[in-house]
Amino acid sequence: MCGNCRAVDYLLSEPADVAASLKNLERCDSATDRRGITELASARSPAPFIVGVGRSGTTLLRLMLDAHPELAIPGETHFLADLVAFDTNEFTRERFFLTVTEGQTWPNLAVDKSALQKELDQLEPFSTPEAIRVFYRLYARRFGKERWGDKTSPYRSFMGGIQRLLPEAHFIHVIRDGRDVALSYRGLWFGPGDDIEAQARFWVDQVSSARAQAAGLPNYLEIKYEMVVADPEAALRTICRYLELPYYPRMLDYHKFASARLAEYKQPFGPVGSVPGDIKPFLEIHERTKQPPDPDRIRRWYTEMSEPMQRQYESIAGGLLRELGYETTG
Repeated sequence: MCGNCRAVDYLLSEPADVAASLKNLERCDSATDRRGITELASARSPAPFIVGVGRSGTTLLRLMLDAHPELAIPGETHFLADLVAFDTNEFTRERFFLTVTEGQTWPNLAVDKSALQKELDQLEPFSTPEAIRVFYRLYARRFGKERWGDKTSPYRSFMGGIQRLLPEAHFIHVIRDGRDVALSYRGLWFGPGDDIEAQARFWVDQVSSARAQAAGLPNYLEIKYEMVVADPEAALRTICRYLELPYYPRMLDYHKFASARLAEYKQPFGPVGSVPGDIKPFLEIHERTKQPPDPDRIRRWYTEMSEPMQRQYESIAGGLLRELGYETTG
């Protein structure tokens, strides 16, 4: 991939098709590859990578898991897309440092540049996977925590590449009823826009693409947004078992810490030309995370989406909705 075709451009614009961006990536789809990844991962604690279509509850789950006393999860990193899209054997310390610190989301990651540079300078021998771990460990250390994870929703399209770099990666794919996703996207500066058919195609393409990668991943878990909201304890207990973490009731109090955790966001990000001029609208879309889960957010489409729009959406996404266990009107 040419240096000008940055994979992060996909992350910030979320187009439906990223085949061109990923065509040079080798798929990890053989049993031998999966066994090797599993053996490497066994020496390290599972690292959660929360992915999913935007407006599906990934930030909610991030805050819940981040409230665990052993686990720290930063806001969206995005830089891993660049790392999986290039030959990381060619990465030097300097190139890695610049890739991370010149990214659009760097101001939100609350890691000191000089501290990162110092840690990278001490890394012998240098390797991209270990450099990535250095970043995450630095972040977790700020909170006195040993374990780390990630929440970058569009990494759903890069799971195979991330798994090869970080065999300990345990993906958590958050899925929400696409009709509610469509309602939540309305009027925002990112995503598929407000056209109902475009929204349906986007949701189907992105969810299906992520699920198709699961066969090549040794560690992949799907969790419904609706379960996280309706029965958060059960959802978190399931996730904790998957991550080999003890369950802590403190995670249910995530909303008490949400304001402080979201305060790390200093700079809005998104597709070039449509990013808000200040951080206020960016923070506003996460305002509900400062309250306990609200079951009323489930099935909003039933009362807020007109019947013609429901039919339009289901004409495209009905099959996947039913496959995932969601009711449809048709």
